Amino acid sequence: MQQILWVEIVLKAAIGATLVTVPLTVISLAGLQRPETGFWPRLLGALVLAVATSVWIGIRFPEARGAIGPAGLIPINLYAAAAMLAPLVLGKAAPTRRGRLLIAVGAVLLLGLAFVEIAHV
Repeated sequence: MQQILWVEIVLKAAIGATLVTVPLTVISLAGLQRPETGFWPRLLGALVLAVATSVWIGIRFPEARGAIGPAGLIPINLYAAAAMLAPLVLGKAAPTRRGRLLIAVGAVLLLGLAFVEIAHV
C-alpha cells in the first residue's frame, strides 16, 4: 500500500507544482483551451499539491489527524476522473485531439489508482 501512496504523491506533486508555476504554458502544451488568466489552473494546482502534501503527512506521521489516507484518496480520484470524463463524453473537453487524449489518459490513470486503492483498503 505504501507504494501506491508514493505513486499518488509523486503524480499529484508533479502536476500540482507544474500548474502552480507555469499554468498557461502547461495548458497550451497539453492542447487544452487556454483561459484568459492562470488563476483557476493555478488554484487547481495548489489544491492538487495540497492533496499530495496531505498524503505525505499521513505516511510520515501516521498519528496525525486530518491527513488523507488511502481511503480518502478513493473518492478524490473517482470524482476527479468523473469530472474529466463527463466533458470528454459530451465532446466539450478540449479543442485538440492531444488535449482530449491527455484528459482520457489522466482519467484512466485516476480510475486505475482508485481501483487499486479500493482493492487494498
